Amino acid sequence: MTIIEEFRELFIRKYGNDYLESVDNAILIASKALENKYRYNQEPFIYHSIGVARILITDLQVGVTSILAAILHDVVRIDPNKLTEIEDKFGLKVKSTLMGMNNISSVKTKNDAAQAEHFKELIISYSTNPRVILLKLADRLEVMQSLEEFPDASRDKKAWETLHIYSQIAHKLGLYYLKGKMEELSLKYLEPLEYSHIENKLKENEQAQADFIERFSSPITKKLDSLNMKYQIKGRTKSVFSIWQKMRKKKIAFEDVYDLSAIRIIIDTDLESEKAMCWLCFSVVTDFYNPNPDRMRDWISIPKSNGYESLHTTVVTQESKWVEVQIRTKRMDDLAECGIAAHWRYKGVKDEQAWLDRLRELIESVKIDGNTLAFDSEIAVSNKEVFVFTPNGDLKRFPLGSTILDFAYDIHSDLGNKCTGGKANTVNVNIREQLKNGDLIEIKTSKTQQPKSDWLNYVVTSKAKTRIKVFLREQSVKQTEVIKDELERKIKNWKLNIQFDEAINILCKYYRVKNGPELYNQLGKNEISMLEAKDILSKFIQGELLLRNTEERIVKEKKTVCASKEDILLIDSNISNLKYNFAKCCNPIYGDDIKGFITVLNGVTIHQGDCVNLAHLESRYPYRIMESAWAKVHNDGAFMAKIGLYTNTSTNIDDDIRGIARDLNVVIRSLKSNIQIKGLYWQIQLEIPNKNILSSIEYLFKNINGVARVVRL
Repeated sequence: MTIIEEFRELFIRKYGNDYLESVDNAILIASKALENKYRYNQEPFIYHSIGVARILITDLQVGVTSILAAILHDVVRIDPNKLTEIEDKFGLKVKSTLMGMNNISSVKTKNDAAQAEHFKELIISYSTNPRVILLKLADRLEVMQSLEEFPDASRDKKAWETLHIYSQIAHKLGLYYLKGKMEELSLKYLEPLEYSHIENKLKENEQAQADFIERFSSPITKKLDSLNMKYQIKGRTKSVFSIWQKMRKKKIAFEDVYDLSAIRIIIDTDLESEKAMCWLCFSVVTDFYNPNPDRMRDWISIPKSNGYESLHTTVVTQESKWVEVQIRTKRMDDLAECGIAAHWRYKGVKDEQAWLDRLRELIESVKIDGNTLAFDSEIAVSNKEVFVFTPNGDLKRFPLGSTILDFAYDIHSDLGNKCTGGKANTVNVNIREQLKNGDLIEIKTSKTQQPKSDWLNYVVTSKAKTRIKVFLREQSVKQTEVIKDELERKIKNWKLNIQFDEAINILCKYYRVKNGPELYNQLGKNEISMLEAKDILSKFIQGELLLRNTEERIVKEKKTVCASKEDILLIDSNISNLKYNFAKCCNPIYGDDIKGFITVLNGVTIHQGDCVNLAHLESRYPYRIMESAWAKVHNDGAFMAKIGLYTNTSTNIDDDIRGIARDLNVVIRSLKSNIQIKGLYWQIQLEIPNKNILSSIEYLFKNINGVARVVRL
């Protein structure tokens, strides 16, 4: 009986004769298209297609659409023009599955562990329905089963891809049976010596392990029988791959792997009794063997994130051997083996997650007819990411809508700043061209190119936006410095009797701009001319200018600002029609001797009477000093005060400081300490109602053990 005849019989057993004509037509088309194609062992290439279809039937139990796609997938890979004919004969679902398969087959992976996750996501993003992924996994498994015939270089590459990409996708979909097969076959070719060593060790101990499992299971079997429980016990030895993983992870020899044996107890019960029966079985096992509490896993009460349900424990026998015991129901076992319960959560990959969740929902909700999953609807990927390749084969992930410019900035800031366009699959494109899945991108640059403000409209990644803004801001700062230096030089050349800072304040007030940089920016854009600025300053000095949007007139007759020393500004919460603030250099509080300084833009600034900065201002602008005093009752609330403590010890006095503040009902806004040569320096910022409380604080701080000096800042 030929391979094709055997396959037809398998198909009839699983699906009956209803779809046999379609399958025969697909085999006929594939046989003709692949007539002169052979595998490395000279078998007809059609055997690969039939092998993939067989895996889909036996291991994945999918519907007929996927079987037809499996038979035809190499036909379309060789001649994409066949898609129209296939759609006419087999329908749109088969065609769309083959198109998705072609997209995945076009991905050229790179043996780089850091890139493996991106390749997994790219492959998944190409799938427009669940059949595509299932078909690709079956295709890869069939290749791995025939890998012995491949050349060495191709064999190693496919084994690496299978272990790091395809077996991981199978795991994420909960297809554990496929995952296990792929891992075993991959290890066989990637680590042949270690694989052979472990395999030979297992064969040497095969009979001993079988006898041990029989002895181990015997008392459990008798007890479960006495409870009239319907069950099945499967004994097994750990896989070569899982043993190899444990040996490598723990750096131990084969003989030191203590839990080579495992048994699985599968209970046949109804859904309502599942949890109770599993825990009853657990109690039976632990009646005979002592469990390791650190190895207990309850995935029945709280299933794994991928839907897996089971009780796991590791027990020790009288022979001091460890055995892993898995307890689950028949439903749980079917789901775990076939992957129907899978809905792996892609961490940080939300769009694939939505697709996988939808896949899980579809599989779980579909009617099962003869253990066959019949997919009735397509699942469109709501994908918001694209994957593209660099010239050296690295795979990059970007948000949907990203452009050539985003790609350039992702590689390097300088490359982005100099970008003039690029190539997508050798086709010249501009910087606004959007990236597409699977594109090979190259960047073109020019030494004279510089970012422009409209570039922000052409990028979507935060990295690109940030780099463009940084460049534009740096350019603006450079231009601002040039304009500032030019204006300062011109004011000196104009020989105006005015300081540069005061001139800037006057111009800012006149033109209603917030600060100097904004003024320089307008000068740089010629929105304000230098000659106009000169004219404004000249008129101000001559007393001919009344500044706009201000409630005080600043004129040539300077004494009009404070006509007499007898004019006193009373600081009270009821002050109206006057803008004032407290100087940050000396932080005056209620009770301090104070004076006011009239600013050009910000009303009156209140300083302590002995403030060093105030003395400097008074020497230059005596006509702008205003005598000030506190009203008898001041209701503005707390004032900010800073105190510095110098200690002669490294002892922490944090608790003492906080305790004193708490006793005096004073709020600490910040408390910092720095190491000094002879101890610690503490800087404390407080909310103080008046000077009397501040004096009390200073006195109590001085009495803290270890405090050498207290100063008001």
